[in-house]
Amino acid sequence: MVIAEFPTTAEAAKAAHHKGMSVLMGAPNVVRGGSHSGNIAAHELASAGVLDILSSDYYPASLLESAFKIAQLESNDYDIPQAINLVSLNPAKAVGLHDRGQIAIGHKADLIWSSVEEDHVHIEQVWKNGQRAF
Repeated sequence: MVIAEFPTTAEAAKAAHHKGMSVLMGAPNVVRGGSHSGNIAAHELASAGVLDILSSDYYPASLLESAFKIAQLESNDYDIPQAINLVSLNPAKAVGLHDRGQIAIGHKADLIWSSVEEDHVHIEQVWKNGQRAF
């Protein structure tokens, strides 16, 4: 597992990505529109094509919203599936959890059905191990 956690500059993130590290930023950084400490904004790393993982950091509810915000930005090439991978498949791969993070035969069936209305993400349904939980 080789992860560059919260690089503070674009240069550090690009160097880490070039060396094969997964670049991880906090989802609250995306939701807030930038770093609360003045460091590089996650959306800038997305625009540079070097953002691999978004973590919940101190605000777990930010994960899903941040993925949709990344997908909406015109300054990068992330579509919704690629942006969702930032909070699902990519983190799972980075830590060696190869049975989750995507919809595939033999994988855990933990799913969220969501919708976006007026820039707010709403969770409609949740499945855990293939069983509806919400």
